[in-house]
Amino acid sequence: MSRRLVVLRHAKSAYPPGLPDHDRPLAPRGIADARAAGQWIGENIGEPDHVVVSSALRARETWTLATGTRGSVQVPGDDAGVPGPLTIDPRIYEARATTLVEVLRELPARVSTAVLVGHQPGVGDLVHLLARESDPDAARLLAVKFPTSGIAVLYVEVAWHELAPGTARLAAFVVPRG
Repeated sequence: MSRRLVVLRHAKSAYPPGLPDHDRPLAPRGIADARAAGQWIGENIGEPDHVVVSSALRARETWTLATGTRGSVQVPGDDAGVPGPLTIDPRIYEARATTLVEVLRELPARVSTAVLVGHQPGVGDLVHLLARESDPDAARLLAVKFPTSGIAVLYVEVAWHELAPGTARLAAFVVPRG
């Protein structure tokens, strides 16, 4: 079974005074960019089999806006631990690449396309860790930076529970803007 992993960095967030980092919402530009990211995913990836989202508000809002009417993420803990189409996982917030690999290893075997919505530097480090080889254009863009709303598409060569460094190929990297 061919597997595809879509790694989405949350959209641009706002910085309201006095609000903890975990609770920061999206900025107006982030709202537009999250919708653009969702449109790109819809047109180029289709409907994922499973989505794993950080518990941070900006990540949950990014996925809610990206899905449009297809679904929403309301509060931390929705569907947590349930092997269904959506998991909100607090481990993704401030995670290192190795922790993100652990999260992805828990994906159900039936999943052929997964989306992970997370944060820098973890998402960028994850892509570099997993990608044994890369499309030259994608690698060149990713080498510059993994900006907000950036999307990396990897083809995974092993079962999710076997995910390890060098077990994927970076096929695309895009940064949709609203």
